[in-house]
Amino acid sequence: MSLPVVAILMPGDMGHGVGAALSGAGHTVLTCLAGRSEATRALATRAGMQDTETLVGLVERADVILSILPPSAAVGLATEIAAAMREAGKTPVYVDCNAISPATARAAGDAISAAGAVFIDAGIIGLAPGKGGGTRFYVSGADVSAMLALDGKGFQVINLGDEIGRASAMKMVYAALTKGTWTLQTAVMLAAEKLGLTEELTAEFAISQKPALDAMRARIPRLPADSERWIGEMEEIAATFADAGVTSGFHDGAADIFRVLAQTPFAAETRETIDANRTMEDALKVYAQVDMNKD
Repeated sequence: MSLPVVAILMPGDMGHGVGAALSGAGHTVLTCLAGRSEATRALATRAGMQDTETLVGLVERADVILSILPPSAAVGLATEIAAAMREAGKTPVYVDCNAISPATARAAGDAISAAGAVFIDAGIIGLAPGKGGGTRFYVSGADVSAMLALDGKGFQVINLGDEIGRASAMKMVYAALTKGTWTLQTAVMLAAEKLGLTEELTAEFAISQKPALDAMRARIPRLPADSERWIGEMEEIAATFADAGVTSGFHDGAADIFRVLAQTPFAAETRETIDANRTMEDALKVYAQVDMNKD
């Protein structure tokens, strides 16, 4: 029996890692590079992905489509793929793997279901395959068999049940801690910098909070490279918390911190081009120059 053809939209850091893992496991892996940058094209080539040039062409060939892109684009892509399904007369399984709230996942699912296709809600936790630490796809939906068939192909697939939104909720509460912690730490150190207390506070942290200080030194200088795309993720987490009857304020604030970092010169870096020699103190001096009231 031939392996299912998997399409991935889009081949960014996570998407091309997943694509490389599936390609290495013998799957044909498709993508659509129309309008994409040369950097994205290079990632797709490196992962062994084939360009279909159009979304209709992708739908015609794919058995499963994985949507892996910034959260603000999730519903729009689902709507585009649903239209392509109608034009192609084919309905591959659609898996939304984006960092979105349960409500947003249901909106994407409604678009796909209206086209007659199976929709799977998914949330990715961990680094991209091949980067260490393991990659886990939490999935939910009435029929998640297409994803369970990919378990062990460079990542683990964990079934959370029949309800659309459960997998997205899992991603939201997980990232609420990880990225929420990073932004809280950044806010603390940014306030200290503006108050002229960076040296004194880090000296105290070295005595009483050394693990946290070590984590801040490692993480704070690197955040701008991902800051722009993580703004939307924090907004989705805030909406998830509000719908659950929990304050959204923490992650509204986290989105604000990422907005600040996105205005720094360091935001033009990628994970591959980050200046590894930049210290937390160097970064804070630049962060402190950003107008906090500017959108």
